[in-house]
Amino acid sequence: MEHSSIVSFESQGVSYYGAPEPADVEFMIPVYNEESCLHNAVESLHEYLAERHNTTFSWRIVVIDNASTDSTWNIATELTAQHPQSIRAMYLQRKGRGLALKTAWMSSSAEVVTYMDADLSTSLEHIDDLVLPLLHHEADLAIGSRLMKESKTARSFLRDIISRCYNFLLRSYSGANFSDAQCGFKAVRADVFRALAPSIQDNEWFFDTELLLLAQNRGLQLNQIPVCWVEDPNSSVHIIDTACKDIQGMIRMRSCYGRGTIGALQKRAVRMESLRAPVFRGSLVPVRLLVPAV
Repeated sequence: MEHSSIVSFESQGVSYYGAPEPADVEFMIPVYNEESCLHNAVESLHEYLAERHNTTFSWRIVVIDNASTDSTWNIATELTAQHPQSIRAMYLQRKGRGLALKTAWMSSSAEVVTYMDADLSTSLEHIDDLVLPLLHHEADLAIGSRLMKESKTARSFLRDIISRCYNFLLRSYSGANFSDAQCGFKAVRADVFRALAPSIQDNEWFFDTELLLLAQNRGLQLNQIPVCWVEDPNSSVHIIDTACKDIQGMIRMRSCYGRGTIGALQKRAVRMESLRAPVFRGSLVPVRLLVPAV
């Protein structure tokens, strides 16, 4: 066990437990009532990262408890106490996966922020493919895709059909040029996210899609990687309800941006310097600007 004093504080309705040293990459795991799988998932990720002798970047893990009502928060703080140099825990009093990621990514000091689902359905062997192009400034965002030809997946027929239909609708209705908006394996350069964050309205499951559509609209460089992905049969995600909310999000974006605007996207990458107002350089947009008071 690592030994260090544990820092605990609260800011703007968010509780923080642990304050490891800054790292190049933060691996975020948003959770809601995941007491059954959280400990094993975080320990597996921690072990994988710690045992890699050729890692070229520093890292830490952040567990984001999304207003859980079970023992998830206790498990998260126990993990932080066991690994205080490399794990941090956050607790939000409001639900919403998008809200959790916005809050965590905006408060991060890392160069690259990522997230992965608590069930670790995506193979950890893809981590370098996800984050290294961003660290080398070869891409602005990166996503794992279960729908590329090279991808290998094991999932139920129903979930596969719903996912394929949603992504087909997204491409045909919104002009998306990415293959899989919903895979829980994504990364973005922190400065890129801060530039996009004020425009992201969704605080739930459409957050991913909205982020990707906005990035595409601004001509940012997206790196897609085929992944090995195995479905968790005990997943708590209600895929039909989630798909319905995602479709509502698509309609909202279409109405906000105007017919055809999202589809008429730039095909070339642009330098982030052209998007960054001075406020974004080396600064953090206050979380309170993104999280309305209740």
